Formats: sequence, structure tokens, C-alpha cells
Amino acid sequence: MKANFQAALAVAPQHKEVPFPEAEYEERLNRIRRLMEGFGIELLFLTSPESLYYVSGFQSEWYQAQSGRNFPPTSGIAVQVNHDTTIHFETPSEAMLVAIGTVSKDVRIFPIESRRDGISFILKELKAAGWLKGSVGLELYNYRPNPVVSKLYRKGFESTGMKVIDGTDIVREARRKKSALEMDCLVEAGRIADIGMAAARDAIQPGVMELEVFAAFTSAMARAGGEFPAILPPVMSGFRSNCLHPLASRKPIQMGERVNVDLCGVFNRYHCNIARSFWVGEPPAEVAALHGKSIKAFEIIQSQLKPGLKVKRLLESIRDYYVEAGIFEDCYWSGGYELGIAFPPDWVGTYIYDLSMTKETDIFGPMSVVNHECNFFAPNSAGLSVTIETLLFQENHAQFACSTPRELQVLFA
Repeated sequence: MKANFQAALAVAPQHKEVPFPEAEYEERLNRIRRLMEGFGIELLFLTSPESLYYVSGFQSEWYQAQSGRNFPPTSGIAVQVNHDTTIHFETPSEAMLVAIGTVSKDVRIFPIESRRDGISFILKELKAAGWLKGSVGLELYNYRPNPVVSKLYRKGFESTGMKVIDGTDIVREARRKKSALEMDCLVEAGRIADIGMAAARDAIQPGVMELEVFAAFTSAMARAGGEFPAILPPVMSGFRSNCLHPLASRKPIQMGERVNVDLCGVFNRYHCNIARSFWVGEPPAEVAALHGKSIKAFEIIQSQLKPGLKVKRLLESIRDYYVEAGIFEDCYWSGGYELGIAFPPDWVGTYIYDLSMTKETDIFGPMSVVNHECNFFAPNSAGLSVTIETLLFQENHAQFACSTPRELQVLFA
């Protein structure tokens, strides 16, 4: 990578493609630094794709997460509690991507002789910057880097006299409250999710493979400007619809079968989750009845929906309704989780709620986003009745992100 590479790199800043203005990233960094003070952390070294994206805009198709030993995942971004700029460390292979896709101003590329493993280079540069003092937070509750590389990082920082602690929750906590620009992305992701579900409905017919339905909604969302989601969206039909997380398969859909589709619309990596149940042919009366009862939970949610809503109070209201309706014992799960930035392999956010884990003080705060899942086993092994919505808690009001009907959608009756 010599003359031609250097020539392209020199003009790369003219081709910037960053999702948000610089002021947005400045506010995010300030929020992280305030949280670092509360955690007593002088240095935070970020390695997860979500954190790298949140602070800089960096996104890539490959993070060396499951690659061979010759490609250890050692790149990352250093945040110092008293500095208003970060140091972004990357491999030479991604120097161009950093130049066009981030707001990072201090970018340090691994030397070519150690381009595969930059830990020693990172430590040397941080020492020269005077950043190796006090404690360092690593994202230990994360799949990147893997345990072997994480151990090498720990050993490296400890060799400089620093105390290593788990800093995973710092950026995750910063990300929980969205900005106005982030909420705009989630509204757009909701629009894309509706387009995807409409395409799924149109693709479902007897003889069509589950994979063809998957292809139809994936294509429709991409044409609408949607990005690929962090989880492969499942399509499950027939007896497979008794499972909630199977991959779409070559199984042909048949008359008299349920088809469940669970997908996310994605815009600037912000995810909006929606799931719906379809029936090919005329559904059994008891199946339709259970589905109709289950989705009334969203009427309860609608009646209480507002920023500051107490999570436990809502969950108890829903549970009480399920008990009264006589369907509580068939509930697969009544709860949900935070949504926002996500990269493969997961779109499930940090905050997760149901009656087994929710605290009395938990609220759905302003500028937060969660989904809510309403999933029930139907009679006669007829599959799960699956309905999922995304809830957007804006500053002064709250709303459902999607408008696709929740009723059991009957096709070819």
C-alpha cells in the first residue's frame, strides 16, 4: 500500500459519509466522560462495534470477531476523562474507512510490521500521550475482543501499573437516552419495518419457501433505504412456528399453517422491531380467539403510554389482564428490551424488562426506546401467537413506531 494507496488516502476526507454532524458526537463524548467520572475511570478503551460507531461513526462489515488467530481484534478507540478528543487506533487495512466514515481527528494506524496485532503500539502511544494513569475500563462484557485477546489487553494495561476494571456499562448507559437525531432515525426505521412486513405478507403463499419470504422483505427494506439487521430475521411456519428463533429455511409454506415473521427496520444502524402472525387458509376458531385476546395487551399499553411510565405498573396491568382473560398460563414471554444501535450478532439492548427482573423504580424515560413482546402458545400445537411492537418515548409524548395491523392476518381463506 504505497503510492496509489497514499494518493487515495490524501483525498479521502473529501468523501466523508458520517451519519450525524460533529456536534452530535461531541455531545456523546461529553456524556461518556461524565459517566467515566462517576465510575472513577481515567481511561476507557472501546472495542465493541456499537461503541466505536457511537463515538466516531465507524462501521465495517468485518470486526475480526470470529476470525483466525492471525487476525486478532485489537483495534479500538481510547477515551481519556480529561480530554475532549479521542485516539482512534486502526489497522492499515481500515485506514481508508476511518478517513471517510468517522469524525475521529486523532487517528493512529498500526505500523505495517505489527498491523495484525496493535496492542504494543497502542500502549506505547498512550504512554507517550500521558494517558496510562489510574484505572482503565475495558468492555469486558462483550464478544469483541474474544477472551484470549481481552486477556492480552488486561495484561498489557496492568504491566503499566494501571488498574483494569469493567467499563462495559459506560457507553451502554450513555446510549440509553437518545438524542433528537437518534429518535428521527428510529422513526424512519419504523417506516422501513412496516414496508418489510407488508412485503412479507405479500410473499406468503402455499408452496413458497420460508427463505423466499425472507428474501422478499429483506429486498423491500433495502429498496426503502433500510440496512441489514443485526440478527438474521426469522420466518417460521407450520410446527416450526412453535419456536421463536429459528432461521428461515427451505421448508415450503402449506395451507392451514401459521407463519410468523419477526424483523427489524434499520436506519443508520438504529433498529425498530416488529413481529406479526399470519395464517394461510382459515384459522381454527380457538387459535384466532387466543390471538385476539393476546393483542388486547397493546390497548392497555396505549392507555398508559407516556414518558416516565413506571415499567412494573405497566407489566402488572398486562399480567392482570392475561389472568382475567384466562390465557396467562400459555404466555411465552411478556416483556421487552432496549433498542437502538446494533451490529451483528445481536439487536437486543442492555435494558431488559419483565416482572421477574424489573425494579419498582424502573421507568421508561424520555428519549428511550424499547420493544414489547406479546407471545403465546396456541392450542393444538398451532404455533406461537407472536406480536411485537417498538415503543418510542419522546420528550413529551410516546408512540408505537409501526402501523401494521396486529390482528392475525388471514391469507387465502
